[in-house]
Amino acid sequence: MKKALTRYRVSASIVGVLLIVLCLVGVPLSNFDGTPMWAGDKIPTPNWFDDGSSADQLGEFITGVLGTAHGWLYMIFLVMAFSLARKANWPMGFTVVTLLCGTIPVLSFWAEHRATARVRAQMAAEERGVADDADRAEVGPSPT
Repeated sequence: MKKALTRYRVSASIVGVLLIVLCLVGVPLSNFDGTPMWAGDKIPTPNWFDDGSSADQLGEFITGVLGTAHGWLYMIFLVMAFSLARKANWPMGFTVVTLLCGTIPVLSFWAEHRATARVRAQMAAEERGVADDADRAEVGPSPT
């Protein structure tokens, strides 16, 4: 379970950082040029960056390239998280919340911390159980 936890933590961290860069840097740079964000929308976005400016081009790169990379890496994250959930026997609710939190900037880090704490506590409890079993085996069977 330790390797599954490491794979989960690495994928969660990468996806979390990319999601923050995508949502808090890329989207504003590429979309806040004073034009409506969606077709038919009558309310314009704030005019922070001119269309075609270097900031706009950087935003387009971030949303295009990093956005695509984030999408693929999120699929890998889902597999890693689900694999850990199966190995750790997480309840369905805990698993679903952990998977969904990976879609929300910053909250994904809280979900990773929460899942890591749960798995580490479970591994520590299992180690204590093994140690207790070994102690009992060394003492021998109890007299009846």
